[in-house]
Amino acid sequence: MDKKVTVIGAGNVGSTAAQRLAEKELCDVVLIDVVEGLPQGKALDLAEAAPIEKHDAHLAGSNGYEASAGSQIVIITAGIARKPGMSRDDLLATNRRIVKGVTEQVVKFSPDAFLIIVSNPLDAMCHVALDASGLPRNRVIGMAGVLDSARFRAFIAMELKVSVENIHAFVLGGHGDTMVPLVRYSTVAGIPITELIPPERIEALVERTRKGGAEIVELLKTGSAYYAPASAAVEMAESILKDRKKILPCAAYLEGEYGIQGLFMGVPVKLGAGGIEEIISVKLTPAEQSAVKKSADAVQELVDAMKNLK
Repeated sequence: MDKKVTVIGAGNVGSTAAQRLAEKELCDVVLIDVVEGLPQGKALDLAEAAPIEKHDAHLAGSNGYEASAGSQIVIITAGIARKPGMSRDDLLATNRRIVKGVTEQVVKFSPDAFLIIVSNPLDAMCHVALDASGLPRNRVIGMAGVLDSARFRAFIAMELKVSVENIHAFVLGGHGDTMVPLVRYSTVAGIPITELIPPERIEALVERTRKGGAEIVELLKTGSAYYAPASAAVEMAESILKDRKKILPCAAYLEGEYGIQGLFMGVPVKLGAGGIEEIISVKLTPAEQSAVKKSADAVQELVDAMKNLK
């Protein structure tokens, strides 16, 4: 194929993203991981599924970055999950080091690539990638809003017992408990959900969306979500690779939009061959603007904490 995407991290999110990319025949895929044999084994397993799934995407695994050379997009999933007894600062320090090192390597071999960041804490890691890469803001994009919006849409569909394809929803803000599902802009076949769902049930769905990742962690006991996060990253990659110009909620570096300066936040953007081609501004009510500001403050706190780490 004439397009190539590298996925950094061959864990559950990374390997599932590689599978989705290949089976959609979007590109050739390179999986990179520090664990010897892991990316090679998963790439080989996926390649052996190709005759059954009927695609001709080429898959390769590597422990080095040379194999990533010439990638149009690099999806960064590398990092560790927070473990018992680990402080937020410990997680920040470890993942900052990992994402910084990864980013420096991928831009060395693919200087024209777009970066899609999946590693957590998502908004803070976007700042690390932007600084380490030296790329313009349209080429460093955080995967959060697509996932959060998908969860909100799924919960609305479950509530109303309708097709998920009928539902559009937007979630703004940081990727965490302060995210802001925009109820007024959420619709079912064009009908606002406020016309279909009682206020108390809407609030319950909003709260479930905010806790969506934690709910899955609690159920799995020993892991976290990966099917939906992988699908979200791939939807973003597809919009860039095919120049589809989809309007998707992504973490973008804001320079005054929504009253926020110098911070990655989840906002609707137009994703095309130029990466973030436009940040879409929507009018917010005072309450919504206040909620977005609260979410921005939470992201800023993470960024400030990261700056104070040695």
